[in-house]
Amino acid sequence: MPKISEIEGTPNKNALKFILKEPLTWGVTHSYDNAEQAQDDPLAAALFDIDHVTNVFYVDRWITITQDGGADWQDLAREVADPIRAAPAATSQSAATVAAASSAIAGLSPEDQQRLETINTLLDEEIRPYLQNDGGDLHVLGLDGNKLSVHYQGACGTCPSSISGTLRGIQNLLRSIEPELEVVAM
Repeated sequence: MPKISEIEGTPNKNALKFILKEPLTWGVTHSYDNAEQAQDDPLAAALFDIDHVTNVFYVDRWITITQDGGADWQDLAREVADPIRAAPAATSQSAATVAAASSAIAGLSPEDQQRLETINTLLDEEIRPYLQNDGGDLHVLGLDGNKLSVHYQGACGTCPSSISGTLRGIQNLLRSIEPELEVVAM
C-alpha cells in the first residue's frame, strides 16, 4: 500500500500531484479521462467513483488527480487519499513496461524507428522531466513522415498552456534536430 509522501499543486489549478513513497508502476503510465476508460483499473475506477474527479494519471511514484473545479481541494484530497493508500504497490517491473515502450514504433521502418528513438531521447532529457514535475507527461502516439503525434497526460491534458505554448516549445526544440517536423497534440 503506497503511502503519500507529499501533495503538490500543479500549473493546472484543477489538478493535484500526489507523490508516493512506494511505486504504483514501473515505467508504465496509466491515463484515464473518464470512468468508462478506467473500468479495468481498480485504483482509477475507485477514484472516478468520487464526485468531481475528471482525470486520473499515474506512473511510478506519483499520481495526478484532476477535478472539474466544483470541489474544494482540501476536502477532495482527503477523499482521494483513501483509494491511493489502498492501492497495491508495484513489486517488480513487468512485461507491460516493455510492451508500452515498443508500441509507438511497431510498423515503422528502421530509419523511422531510429528517428523516433532520437526524438524520445530528446523528449526524455528536455521535456518530460518538466511535465512530470507539474503532474503530467507526454506520450508519443506515432510518427508519420514529418508529423509526430503526441498525447498530453495528467495535469497537462487539461491545461490550456499545453496545447499552445508548450506544444510550440516542444516543436521548436524538436526542430533543432528535424527542421521539418510538425508536432500535433491528439
